[in-house]
Amino acid sequence: MKAVCVYCGSSPGANPIYTEAAQAFGRALVASNLALVYGGGKVGLMGVIADTVMAGGGRAIGVIPELLVDKEVGHVGLTELHVVPDMHHRKKMMADLSDAFVALPGGAGTLEELFEVYTWAQLGYHRKPVGVLNIGGFYDPLMALLDHTVREGFMRQTYRDMLQTDGDPVALIARLKRYHAPAKDKWADLRENV
Repeated sequence: MKAVCVYCGSSPGANPIYTEAAQAFGRALVASNLALVYGGGKVGLMGVIADTVMAGGGRAIGVIPELLVDKEVGHVGLTELHVVPDMHHRKKMMADLSDAFVALPGGAGTLEELFEVYTWAQLGYHRKPVGVLNIGGFYDPLMALLDHTVREGFMRQTYRDMLQTDGDPVALIARLKRYHAPAKDKWADLRENV
């Protein structure tokens, strides 16, 4: 594992623990010699984690669409900043540059990006680990909803178990490094029984 894609808010959120968590995750990435791949903004949690990684001597790679360069205030102090035509190019490039995906607290965009790569993993389009940093129980309602989808027969437990969750940045990175996607021969069986 060389790079982790982080999805997070372009706002700092209402609770200071979210900023502290972004800083802690940035420090954990640097300590693990992992590059940050993220949405390229310098505001909100996006800016906090990028600034933390850069201040710690790590690598921060931003990918931002032309339309959002001004709106999200594209971060010019990164190791690399890629300006792409649109959100589709942004998400594809972020996925291609990354070996794992993690969502920190954020809004609809964060959730959309998380669920896209989580769904891709379920379908076998990639075999990279996907996780959430569950700070202060932020993602507890989402985890409860996913458990509900399993109970109601809309998701297999195998798929639910693919989403790695931890409240500690160092522990989450360790979980991502240990993660092994289901064996290739199991993918066909899983798809047949969806």
